Amino acid sequence: MEKYAWSGKIAPGAKSEYIKRHNEIWPEMVEALKKAGIRNYTIWNTGDTLFGYYECEFGTEFAAKVQSSSEVVKKWDEYMKDILIMDKDPVTGAQPLLEKVFELD
Repeated sequence: MEKYAWSGKIAPGAKSEYIKRHNEIWPEMVEALKKAGIRNYTIWNTGDTLFGYYECEFGTEFAAKVQSSSEVVKKWDEYMKDILIMDKDPVTGAQPLLEKVFELD
């Protein structure tokens, strides 16, 4: 199972709204992530910085492809754009993959 990590920023003053929206995540968004093979998805926060991590059951390419073709993911991205500052990979449309520099199993 491939691992995927990303980082982003919360717009100033929007942390509580960011948390609220994730606490109320749409069931169809959860289904889209599961369809993409995304498992063990966690997002951490410090200050205005976000760090996300998930595992890709069918690989990172598959997860990116499914997400980039999903209408609900596009709708979620539009819903979040006023409170989330994040670059997107121009090829996949996903959050840019962070480079792994260390791992301890």
